[in-house]
Amino acid sequence: MPSVARDVAAARRPSPAPPEAARQPVNCWREPESLGGERVPAFVVILRTRGCYWADLKGCSMCGYAKDTLGRSASPHELRQQIDWALRQYRNEPYVKVYTSGSFLDDREVDPSSREAVATAFRGRARRLLVETLPEFATAETLAPVREAFGGEVEVAMGLESADPTVLLQFVNKGSPPDEYFAAADRVRSLGLRAKGYLLLKPPYLTEAEAIDDVVRSVRAARDRFDTLSINPVHIQNGTVVEWLYRRRRYRPPWLWSVVEALRRGAEVRGTARLVSFPTAGGLPRGPHNCGRCDPEVLRAIETASLDQRFDGLDALSCPCQEVHRARKALEPLGVEA
Repeated sequence: MPSVARDVAAARRPSPAPPEAARQPVNCWREPESLGGERVPAFVVILRTRGCYWADLKGCSMCGYAKDTLGRSASPHELRQQIDWALRQYRNEPYVKVYTSGSFLDDREVDPSSREAVATAFRGRARRLLVETLPEFATAETLAPVREAFGGEVEVAMGLESADPTVLLQFVNKGSPPDEYFAAADRVRSLGLRAKGYLLLKPPYLTEAEAIDDVVRSVRAARDRFDTLSINPVHIQNGTVVEWLYRRRRYRPPWLWSVVEALRRGAEVRGTARLVSFPTAGGLPRGPHNCGRCDPEVLRAIETASLDQRFDGLDALSCPCQEVHRARKALEPLGVEA
């Protein structure tokens, strides 16, 4: 499998893009969120930058976001064009999320002046600004100017994925152990900012039951370091190790019933941290799904529980495919298909 990971990493990075490709972000949209206990719309924008440096070296087994990058660094002028384009779509949503398919705080992706320009663009208009980063870039030197430029709440999201070093370093193929994510979250919160951690549900090489247990253990381990923990079930992205396994029938995206179970069990050990899940590609063959018939109802219940922080409604969900899910969990360790 190491040779597969190397081959996937080599094919991951696109060729350097021409200037006209950098005039607009990858995408922007609106999605439901919660802010201070209130349901609000969130504005999401993905800036087109060089993307994550780790993807050039090895890359994570489930991440194909490098394909949405420029294949080179974006200039401050190009980033300014993208920001201006995004602002024309912005409707004063109180929650703004800015992604870069990598680390917003990495100077190679977003230079310091452009980071301040992004924060300033939403100053006085949004109440909370979320940015995403790898732990090594979450420092006082990178965060303080963003906090000052924005003036409101700044939330720093990091892909912890798992608190188990073996799962994180060998199965997810991250470049930093869990302790570095915990230390970065501590630095973020010491500056008066909010820390959000992503937890990956069903990395490759884990069974469905093992994946649920890993998430619940990770919630318990991370609950005192992060303000919010987000359970992110794997979806199949192009050009990844997970897709390589999926095409050879060696991997199935997680069941939505596994998301439900992880939320229910995680809620019991989360402490004061918010616990949420907003599955990407939910109900699709390459995303987390059940039998297809119950998927819309289960996805709505997961969203409602995440927004309201009330998980008792998940107990009322029912579908005959739950028995299939239970059987698969029991038989997977034996290498038997239910």
